Amino acid sequence: MKRWLLWLPLILFLLVLGLVALGLVKPANRTVRSQLLGKAMPAMTLPAILLGHPGFHSSGGGPRLVNVFASWCVPCAVEVGQLAELRKKGIAIDGIAVRDRPDDLARFLSRYGDPYRAIGSDSESRSMIALGSSGVPESFIVDARGIIRYQHVGAIGPQDLGDVLRAYEAAQ
Repeated sequence: MKRWLLWLPLILFLLVLGLVALGLVKPANRTVRSQLLGKAMPAMTLPAILLGHPGFHSSGGGPRLVNVFASWCVPCAVEVGQLAELRKKGIAIDGIAVRDRPDDLARFLSRYGDPYRAIGSDSESRSMIALGSSGVPESFIVDARGIIRYQHVGAIGPQDLGDVLRAYEAAQ
């Protein structure tokens, strides 16, 4: 019986190692959904961060896609191509630039494209938090009455365009 006890630490170590490996191979879904889905968008007015773009107003009128992004965000740069496609299809896109600087944002839009009709500056991430956003990039479809109808966590990829378009059409 004493020999078996000598193997107990090794068995426990292998068990913990197996649990860690399982978590790495099949991680839990850690997507944080906004509690505002189906509810009114919080009232907010954000100042313009760039000349030529008005600031962001939560009462933007008409259905639209609200994109929370930043010039320092690598997935945001990847997403711009899909946002441009959505804009070509007639979707109004308003941006909330999180913790960004005007010069950095101007370079970002010059390099990757500019699908935004308005961009507000959220220098302290307060609006992002008010929306229930867990980070950048994140997008919300808001209907004409100001109700949040859809949330997309992460960069919108080519495979997501159909879902976003359907959500936008349903919000009209």
